[in-house]
Amino acid sequence: MAFVKSLFTFLLIALGAYAALVAILYVSQRAILYPGADAGAPIGERWGEAVAIGTPDGETLFGLHSAALTGRPSVLSFLGNADRVGNYGFLARALSARGIGLLAISYRGYPGSTGTPSEQGLLVDGLAAFDWLTALGDGPVVLLGQSLGSGVAVNTAVERPAAAVVLVSPYLSVQSLAQAHYPFLPVSLLISDPFRSDLRIGSVRQPKLFVHGRLDRVIPLSSGEALYAIAPDPKSFLIYDDAGHNDVWNKDLTDEIVRFIESSGP
Repeated sequence: MAFVKSLFTFLLIALGAYAALVAILYVSQRAILYPGADAGAPIGERWGEAVAIGTPDGETLFGLHSAALTGRPSVLSFLGNADRVGNYGFLARALSARGIGLLAISYRGYPGSTGTPSEQGLLVDGLAAFDWLTALGDGPVVLLGQSLGSGVAVNTAVERPAAAVVLVSPYLSVQSLAQAHYPFLPVSLLISDPFRSDLRIGSVRQPKLFVHGRLDRVIPLSSGEALYAIAPDPKSFLIYDDAGHNDVWNKDLTDEIVRFIESSGP
C-alpha cells in the first residue's frame, strides 16, 4: 500500500512538472521562434538606402534597398529569425555588379520596424514588401528566403507574381521542426506559428533553387529535402557538403544565386 501511495505521489509530481514545462514553452514559444525581435537593436551596415514600408495593418517596416538597373531584376530578401538586414552588404554589392537590385526587410518587431512578430504578421510583411518593390518599376522580382524567411518567401510566391524563388536552408514546416526538437510535446496542439510551407509549396510554380548545408543541425537537410520532394517543377537543389546552418554563405552561394537568376529568365 505504501508503495502504491508513493508511486501515485511520484506520478502526480511528474505530471505537474510536465504541465509546467508545457505551459512555459507555450507562453515563450514566440520568444524562442523570433530571437532577433528587438526594434531598438542595432541594424548594422547601412549598405543601401533606408526605406520605410507600410503594411495594410498599420505597421512600418524598416528596409535597406539597393536599386536595380532599368529593366533588371530585384531580389527581395526574407531573413532568418535572428538575422539583421545590415548583414547583407556583401550580397547587395555582388548583385549590384550585375545590375540586380536588393531589398532586405526587417520583420515587424525587428530592428527599425514597429509591431510584434507572428506568422500572420510576417506573411503580411512579405506581401507589403513585394508590393512596395514592384511599385518602383517594371523589373521582375526574385524572392530569397533564408531559414525562417523561407516560409515567408513560399507564401509570397503563392500570393504574388514573383519571377523565381531561392530557398536557403528551408524547412518542411516550423511545426515539424518543433516536433522534432520537442518529441515529448503535443506540438500540433500548442504551436501558434506553424509556417506550413508543406501546404503551400505545391502552388509555387516559379523556377525554384533550393540550397542547404549537409551539416545543418538547426534545420536538417532532410527537412529541406522533404520540401523539395513535394515542390513542383521547375526546381533544382544545391547541397554544400561541408556547410551547416550559419556558414552556408561562406561558399560560392552568391555566384550560384546570380547564375540562377540570370538563367531563369527574369
